Amino acid sequence: MKKRSNKIWYILLGVLLALLILFLVAKKQGWIMQEKPTEVELSKVIKGTLVETVSASGKIQPEVEVKISPDVPGEIIGLYVKEGDSVKKGQLLLKIQPENYVSVVDRFKAGVNQSRANAEQTKAAISRAESQLLRAQMEYNRQKKLLAEKVISQSDFETAETNMKIARQDVDAAKSNFEAAKYGINSAEAALKDASENLRKTNIYAPMNGIVSKLAVELGERVVGTSQMTGTEMLRIANLNNMEVRVNVNENDIIRVSKGDTVIVDVDAYSSSNKKFRGIVSQVANTANGAGGSLTGSSSNSTESVTEFEVRIKILPSSYSDLINISEGKKYPFKPGMTATVDIVTSTKPGVLSVPISAVTTRVEGKDKKDKKEEDGMGLGAVAEESEIKKDKPKEIVFVNDKGIAKKREVKTGITDTSAGMIEVVSGLKDGEEIISGPFLEVSKKLNDGDKVALKKAKEVKK
Repeated sequence: MKKRSNKIWYILLGVLLALLILFLVAKKQGWIMQEKPTEVELSKVIKGTLVETVSASGKIQPEVEVKISPDVPGEIIGLYVKEGDSVKKGQLLLKIQPENYVSVVDRFKAGVNQSRANAEQTKAAISRAESQLLRAQMEYNRQKKLLAEKVISQSDFETAETNMKIARQDVDAAKSNFEAAKYGINSAEAALKDASENLRKTNIYAPMNGIVSKLAVELGERVVGTSQMTGTEMLRIANLNNMEVRVNVNENDIIRVSKGDTVIVDVDAYSSSNKKFRGIVSQVANTANGAGGSLTGSSSNSTESVTEFEVRIKILPSSYSDLINISEGKKYPFKPGMTATVDIVTSTKPGVLSVPISAVTTRVEGKDKKDKKEEDGMGLGAVAEESEIKKDKPKEIVFVNDKGIAKKREVKTGITDTSAGMIEVVSGLKDGEEIISGPFLEVSKKLNDGDKVALKKAKEVKK
């Protein structure tokens, strides 16, 4: 009985030993306890042409558009154009009630005539004063001779001398009055000229050839002149033959935009026909326009303005010549205020290595692997390590697929082609290498150097 019991134990021990050996072999061969590989998307490093662009949205406006406001206030009694009319320089556009200004002109004309009459009176006064001076001079000479002969007394002589001095002063005073009268004439004529100019300004003429792009007033409406306030904008005249797109570009992108850059213009009105237009940067603002919005934080007091610069893009007429049909009345394909999106080509590089933008991420050296507590921010050293991470400069990296193993590779990038979703790789990769390009969360956060990877199924990628 005892021998039979020992035999059972030997059998069990042999079975356990065999199972242990089988387990070790299976583990070594990867049959069991195998780490599940991360499913990723793979791409190749390719060589091609990259086009870097800066995108922005704005409005189409004429290159030259004149806003017309009256210099004088009043009621519009004549309106000789309507919106869309073609006008020529010097053409009468509208007329403001002139009656008040006519009466002012008449009043100042009378003032000029009165000033001239006063001047004539003072001129006659000079002649009279000079005649009196001549008579006083003769009397003085006669009295002086009689005094020498002791015919008259000294007092009679002094009276004659005094009368001569008074006559001389009267002449000087008359001449001064005449000079003042001449200044009065000049003042009255200046007032008459100003009144006449205001009367002339009641007629509004076209300052240039063009199209009435906007008419903001009606017959009988009262307008305010620019001499009093900002003035009422009555109409606009624009040259619709030369159009431009005015966009606001963020300060981070404006340094890459230069005058003369090529531009692809997409006008919303022609998006359904997939019509694209060509343009060229004609003007880049040197000062921020402050026309952007604002980024408001959680606190109502923390508001950061978005700094933007205006860029003007001339639309090349050759790109829309096929839309012009004068016989059908289609002379101007663009209207002021149309919305357009532009792609400003800032750089083009042919034959450069490139990878998908999603394949490039940034990591801090030595901080690839963290335990769960560190990732959740619950570890005891979370604050200290966070400060250390901030001191380290992040590096651009790409994960290369090395026979199912993710290998971290530091790279240096160049321009970005946003339309193609590719970014230039200046150094760190070779043409044809297989890299990991997704999913985004795996590449940017979870994937580490040495992790096992496997190609994600096509069905899942589609999903």
